[in-house]
Amino acid sequence: MDLPLDDRIALVTGAARGLGFEIAARLARGGATVWLNGRDPAALEHAARWIGAKARALPFDIADDAATAAAFDRIAESGLDILVNNVGQRNRKPLAELGRVDMAALLDTNLVAPFDLSRRAAALMRGRGPGQVGGRIVNITSIAAEIARGDVLYTASKGGLAALTRGLAAELGADRITVNAVAPGYFGTEANTGMVGDPDIAEHLARRTSLGRWGEPHEIAGAVAFLCSDEASYITGQTLAVDGGYLTHF
Repeated sequence: MDLPLDDRIALVTGAARGLGFEIAARLARGGATVWLNGRDPAALEHAARWIGAKARALPFDIADDAATAAAFDRIAESGLDILVNNVGQRNRKPLAELGRVDMAALLDTNLVAPFDLSRRAAALMRGRGPGQVGGRIVNITSIAAEIARGDVLYTASKGGLAALTRGLAAELGADRITVNAVAPGYFGTEANTGMVGDPDIAEHLARRTSLGRWGEPHEIAGAVAFLCSDEASYITGQTLAVDGGYLTHF
C-alpha cells in the first residue's frame, strides 16, 4: 500500500537509475511531485517519462556549487518538502594505491554534497505555518557505515553520512524537519551487474543474510517512502538498515 504523499515536492539525487530511480518512482506513486537529479540529461528525461507526469528532470552535478545553487533557485519557485540524498560513488582501489586527493574527491560527493544539499533544502523547508507537515530529509548511507570489508574511502564517507544524519536531526528538529537514513545492504542494481551473477557472492549472501539473497531495487523504496510520510512524524536521527538481515545475522 502506498503511503500518501499528496502535494509534497521531492528532490531525489542520482535518480536516473538504480535505487534512486526506484525511490523517485515510489514517491511519485504516493502523490509527490519529484525532481529527478543526475548528470545525464537524456537518462533523466527517459526516467521521468517512465515515471510519469509527477516526475521532472533536473540535471546538475551535486559537487558543482554554482550548478547546485541554480538548481535550488528553480526548486525554490515551488518549494521543497522532501530531499533524498541518494548519490554515492566508490573507489575500490587498495589502500596502497590511494592518496589524499582520492579521499577528498569521494568525501566531496558522498558527504560534503549531501551536507550542502541538506542545508539548502532546510532553508526552503523552514518557516511553515501551524498544521503544515514538516520537511523530510533521508540520506542513503550503507551497511558499510557499520561494518567494513576494505573499500576504505566508501566506508569512511558513509560513516560520515550516518553521523551527519544525527547532527542534522538534532539541529533541525526545532524546525519540524526530520532527518533519517536508510542503509542498503547488497542490492542488484546496474552498478552491481557484474557481481549479481557471481556464485561466490550468492553463496556468501545465502550464508551471511537472514533472507539469503540479493535485495531488489524496489525493496528500498518503501522504507524511504515511510520515512517521508506522516506515519514517521516522530522519527528522526535514525538509520534503518534494509539489508535482508546482514547486520544482525551471523
